[in-house]
Amino acid sequence: MKEDQRAEGCNWTASGRSLQFCTDACFRRYLEARNWNVDKAKKMLEETLKWRSTYKPEEICWREVANEGETGKVYRASFRDRSGRTVLILRPGMQNTVSIDNQMRHLVYLIENAVFNLPEGQEQMAWLIDFTGWTLSVAFLYNPPRIFEAFWKIVKYFLDNKTFHKVKFVYPKNKDSVELMKQYFDEKNLPTEFGGHAILNYDHEEFSKLMTQDDVRSAAFWGHDDKLPHYGNGHSGAEVAPEPVCLAPVAS
Repeated sequence: MKEDQRAEGCNWTASGRSLQFCTDACFRRYLEARNWNVDKAKKMLEETLKWRSTYKPEEICWREVANEGETGKVYRASFRDRSGRTVLILRPGMQNTVSIDNQMRHLVYLIENAVFNLPEGQEQMAWLIDFTGWTLSVAFLYNPPRIFEAFWKIVKYFLDNKTFHKVKFVYPKNKDSVELMKQYFDEKNLPTEFGGHAILNYDHEEFSKLMTQDDVRSAAFWGHDDKLPHYGNGHSGAEVAPEPVCLAPVAS
C-alpha cells in the first residue's frame, strides 16, 4: 500500500518510450533506490528520462559499436551468477580504440542489452571487472585517466548510492577474495581469469550474431518495427542497479 500511495502522489506523466520505461516496477525501483523519498525518486527518474531522451540508448544497434568489441573488452557472459543475474565482463586491459565517445556508446549498448536479458523477477546484474594488463603507473584515486571519468559519468545513470557499497575488490591470491567469488559464482562457469575453472573464450563473430538477434528483439520491444512481442521480465531499459564484483591484481 505504501508503494501505491507514494507512486500516486508523484503525479508522473509519460508518453511514447518514456511510458514504456515508466512501468510500475520502474517506479518501485526508483522509490526504493531513494528510500521511498518521493521528491528524490522523482528527480532521479526525471534525470534518467532526460538522459535517455537525449542519448537514446535503445536506438543503439550492434553494428554501430561492433568494432569496439573486437577484443572482448566488454561483453555479456554466457553464464549467470548464483542469483540468476546477467553478468557483464569488463577487461580494461583489452582496450583497442581511442575514441571515448565510441567506447561509452559501446558500454551503454551492452548495459542496455544486459538489462534487456534479465530473467523475470530479477532486478540486478553483476559486473566482473578484470584489471589484469591495465597499467598501474596511474594514481587511480588522484589522477584517473579520462576513460574512467567518462565511464562514471555514464554509470551514474545506472547505479544508486546503495550500489556503490556493493562493490567488491577481489584479489587472486587472497583467501577471503576466493571465498567471496565462490559465494557469487559457480566455479564451473567462472573463467580462470576470475578464479574459476572455465576457459574464457570470447568469439567476436559468434557474439556479434547473438547481439544482432537481440537487436531485432529490442527493436520490436521499443516499436522500431511493426511487431511488438511481449517480454515478461518487467524490465524496460537501463535503470536496473547492477551489483558489481571487481577483480584486480594485487598492486606491487
